[in-house]
Amino acid sequence: MSEAYIYDALRTPRSRGKYSGELYEVKPIDILSVTLKALKQRLKLDTELVDDVVIGCVTPIDDQGYNIAKAAVMHAGWGNVSGMQLNRYCASGLEAVNLAAVKIRSGWEQLVVAGGIESMSRVPMGSDGGALLYDPEVITSSHYIPQGVSADLIATREGFTREQLDAYALLSQQRAHAAQKNNYFQSSIIPIYDANGLLILDRDSAIRPKTTLEQLASLPLAFQQMGAEGFDQMALHKYPEVEAIHHLHTAGNSSGIVDGASLVLIGSEEAGKQIGVAPRARIRAVATVAVDPTLMLVGPAPAAQKALKQAGMKKEDIDLWECNEAFAAVVLQFMKKMELEEDVVNVNGGAIAMGHPLGATGAMLLGTILDELERRDLNTGLVTLCVGGGMGVATIIERV
Repeated sequence: MSEAYIYDALRTPRSRGKYSGELYEVKPIDILSVTLKALKQRLKLDTELVDDVVIGCVTPIDDQGYNIAKAAVMHAGWGNVSGMQLNRYCASGLEAVNLAAVKIRSGWEQLVVAGGIESMSRVPMGSDGGALLYDPEVITSSHYIPQGVSADLIATREGFTREQLDAYALLSQQRAHAAQKNNYFQSSIIPIYDANGLLILDRDSAIRPKTTLEQLASLPLAFQQMGAEGFDQMALHKYPEVEAIHHLHTAGNSSGIVDGASLVLIGSEEAGKQIGVAPRARIRAVATVAVDPTLMLVGPAPAAQKALKQAGMKKEDIDLWECNEAFAAVVLQFMKKMELEEDVVNVNGGAIAMGHPLGATGAMLLGTILDELERRDLNTGLVTLCVGGGMGVATIIERV
């Protein structure tokens, strides 16, 4: 079976996903096309050798609809290259990477571009509708609750306090600010310019370096009202041992809404020789799991454990970990379950500080951990994300 190698990873900056955000003026197809053009340019890549482009997109309608992957390939001038979009909610970007790795390891394809796009300022989360958002019968029968209420349920069950969640959120801000200040991200970030060649954005804009614990403590609860609308009762019916859900998450200790795109070039050893690029890492294992849809955000630990088993590895074999900061309780529960110290998890901050561009985040995290492994001269990293509906996805990489 062919090895799946990572030849490059890049991304755009993350921009606040609001009308006032820097990338609101840029169409999502342009955000993705700029990234494709940059990958071609910096590797002098013959795009005719690319077998497929696989792009995660969680809200594939309007500006992001009608197969934005193929549209962006055409818009970027890549020639006759195929493209597809996929949706595994928050893990779509990493799922695209994993699917690309499977394609390469099968031997049926040799070079695949994977990644994701999400313009949350132009295409709001949930605007594509669906049964799990609007069908009372489906929601009630599956005990499906909003993710924020699920995060609060996790915090309650684990005994996490508001102070612990805010302390982790502050750490994310501090780490992201330090990494940005030291230019740890810059080698992988593709600046975005307007049609006149004027710079729009060249670094993540959502980081709040002046954040304090006092500020975080003053923020209102984000999901208490949702819980009061009946979702608390649904959760308590499923978990009667919980007396009451303590609503603890706020906008400050949850992931931010942002825009962004990411790409990872994955190929066989032969493809690397053909394009004249040395591999940076190989994908050791990938994993997908399902968990209870009410307690839907606990997927990272079982996904990581499954990936470790696939690779024949132990947690002690992993040097650095990335667990997407969808909510502070997700990462705290992951570290508790895996018995990990915080000095090896999300060492450059995460989505609480920089934001979570849904379809793109997973591939962004893969690039971030690869860059950090190289910077520290370490060997192995594991990336994992919780997923809506009760899933988890994980990927293990090893430098070569």
